[in-house]
Amino acid sequence: MLWQSQTGQCFRPVLLGHIILNLSSNLLGSLLMAAAMASFTVNDAITKAVSAELNIGEILIVRGGFAIVLVAALAAYRDALRSLRTLLIWPVALRVIGEIGGTLTYLSAISQIPLANASAIFQALPLVITLGAALVFGEPVGWRRWLAIAAGFIGVLIIVRPGAEGFSQAALLALASVGFCTVRDLATRRIPKELPTLFITLLTTVTVSTAGAAVLGPLGGWRPPSGHALGLLAVAAILILIGYQCIIAALRTGDISAIAPFRYSALLWAMLAGYLAFGHKPDAPMLIGAAIIVASGLYAFYRERLRDKLRPAASGPGLPPDGL
Repeated sequence: MLWQSQTGQCFRPVLLGHIILNLSSNLLGSLLMAAAMASFTVNDAITKAVSAELNIGEILIVRGGFAIVLVAALAAYRDALRSLRTLLIWPVALRVIGEIGGTLTYLSAISQIPLANASAIFQALPLVITLGAALVFGEPVGWRRWLAIAAGFIGVLIIVRPGAEGFSQAALLALASVGFCTVRDLATRRIPKELPTLFITLLTTVTVSTAGAAVLGPLGGWRPPSGHALGLLAVAAILILIGYQCIIAALRTGDISAIAPFRYSALLWAMLAGYLAFGHKPDAPMLIGAAIIVASGLYAFYRERLRDKLRPAASGPGLPPDGL
């Protein structure tokens, strides 16, 4: 009895300390994930605001220029620079193509529709990645997750609202961006682990900026940006980098099962930013569709964790395109 009592007295404080430490880690990780989503959303709001002055090609060139300097300096500091021949590795090349397509279509979409609508459509990305992983990699998906995927697509349709006039061009662009980013995230799973994430980020930044230069002519050519636009895009580039650092820190701090659901805070940030910056008020169909998508995503995530088969893409849990 003495041994049990002493053991119990020693064990309980240790167990309590472990629980408190775990809760603190998950709380910090959740806050970091929410901060990351806020950074990405403010970046989107800035990009949408600047799109009234500059075309998408100019935005990618200017924002990409700031981002290249920041990421290259960080990569050099962390000894993460590698040969440009890395682009010849097919998963890297496919990831870059997916990011370029996703960035061009997403920025085009948010320049035409409210941020909250584009963000809500994009919340279907984890569901589409699950579908892609099942079709491409043969990963097992049970009937419950298939139903969740189907429900998520119904939520997207409610937001897009195709009628006699068909889909709007902007909605199609947002859906196309989801498709491109699915390719990006699935390809990321096949990138060799020895390649530093920062170098892959740098490659993506350079190629997306180059793509901006390629589409500059068809979109109206170069117009000298104002100092105000330059300042905003510099802030946007910094926010993107902050967002990615918060994502990495979040995934390394707490349990993925506790942290990943906070990626849906992006929708709340988008609604707030859209209202404050542009006066956009979400309507009932958008709110209903978004609720269905989020509920479907959370349930699919729960089932995935239950089966212990969660393997998040290296770029993060369903991240939007951002030019990095």
